[in-house]
Amino acid sequence: MKVLRFNRKQLCIPYVVFLVFFVIAPLFVIIFYAFTNGQGQFTFDNFVNFFVSSNTLGTLLYSFALAIVTTLVCLFISYPTAYILARSNLKKKYVLLLLFILPMWINFTLRITALKEILSVIEGNISAYPFLNSVIGMTYDFLPFMILPLYNSLSKLDKSLIEAASDLGANRFTVFLRVTLPLSVPGIISGVTMVLLPSMTNYVVLDMLYNSTYIMGSLIGSYFSAYDWNNGSLISLILLVIIFFVTLITNRFSDKDSENRGAVI
Repeated sequence: MKVLRFNRKQLCIPYVVFLVFFVIAPLFVIIFYAFTNGQGQFTFDNFVNFFVSSNTLGTLLYSFALAIVTTLVCLFISYPTAYILARSNLKKKYVLLLLFILPMWINFTLRITALKEILSVIEGNISAYPFLNSVIGMTYDFLPFMILPLYNSLSKLDKSLIEAASDLGANRFTVFLRVTLPLSVPGIISGVTMVLLPSMTNYVVLDMLYNSTYIMGSLIGSYFSAYDWNNGSLISLILLVIIFFVTLITNRFSDKDSENRGAVI
């Protein structure tokens, strides 16, 4: 019986085909439409109009503000939660962690609909507080994505470093500030990346809560719904560049933290 043998280059062929047809080709299509007009002629007008229009700039700033506030709220809630779960001696702490992840198993639409009903009971008219309710909805949706990397980072800390700092006379606050917090920075960066970038474009939460269009994802969808592929592609390209730079900055912070952590250890 003849055995077929494949080298590594042959095994990469399916991934290369997938990458070309579903990543590179769509990206070139977006770039083409972003820098052309309705007649297919090359132009920079779409780019200029984006930075001239108060509607698009206001949407971009609103998306940034919503994403940053949502990320900070998730971080302030998740860090104490992950710290308590990671440092406690509870036998059932994995069950408690599961309770935070369990909502992710439920359909997204059902969760946001339930949250909308709760906010309606509490506030009456939820459209009266659009930004606040948007932060609440985004936080409810992305909170597990912040807790998990923080918990993984905190649970893997070397306890001998904490004990050594305590033996040298550091109090609990100093140990946390000088040892625990710096060593948990990779988890913070991972959580921030997983929350900040999606919350800039996740318009489903806003649409379900109060039918808003003040976010980048919704603005892109409105252009494509109106068959304006040129402006929609341009905004998608700008958002892609923003995400690229945010990812690049977070990776640099992660690399610097790894170097500092190695120096500390």
